[in-house]
Amino acid sequence: MMISGKKVQIWPGSGPDKPVIYLNTFPEEGALVYEMVKNSGKYDFSLVAVSELEWNHDLVPWDIPPVRKNDLPYTGGAQAYACLLTEQIIPKAEKEIQGCPPWRGIAGYSLAGLFAIYALYCTDLFSRAASVSGSLWFPEFKSFIFSHTMKCRPEYIYFSLGNKESKTNNACLRTVRSNTEEIEACYRNMGIDTVFRLNPGNHFKDTARRMADGILWLLDR
Repeated sequence: MMISGKKVQIWPGSGPDKPVIYLNTFPEEGALVYEMVKNSGKYDFSLVAVSELEWNHDLVPWDIPPVRKNDLPYTGGAQAYACLLTEQIIPKAEKEIQGCPPWRGIAGYSLAGLFAIYALYCTDLFSRAASVSGSLWFPEFKSFIFSHTMKCRPEYIYFSLGNKESKTNNACLRTVRSNTEEIEACYRNMGIDTVFRLNPGNHFKDTARRMADGILWLLDR
């Protein structure tokens, strides 16, 4: 279905009252991630993949200039997108899913991984989150986390990065590992069950596999 210009794909669980994961992604990746998780043979769950996103707008919390040559500027639309997600996409998607989910998770890669964490400060609908190669280099985001309170403290948060992602000459992007480690430690010290995993490769390696691994971790708790 299309909701306010966003493509919403739904893979419902085989029975009622299964957990549901909301994945902000690209159109072709939702099905691939779903198959990878299902092929594990461990879990019955529903996946809702949202795509056709304006990545430099819908998924970022405030305006910043481009951080790389030939980048577009970032225009903060994450608050508005969080409202769309919670007020329209989730209610409509869950009409297509049997029963009532015992919990909801949110997951995403890169800027969508940034949004997965930011969403916890916008709504209490998610009790689990996966920030996969999340863009936690985003300026002032670490300070935002340290100075704001989540709407509802989640039970579990998964973080991952490629082990080459911080090895860059770009002063902004190279903070991604230290920021991720500090944010994960902050949440762990709050009593949230967290994990931080390093994967081999750079930001663009095995993206669907990394997303599937994050979702599997959430489902395994």
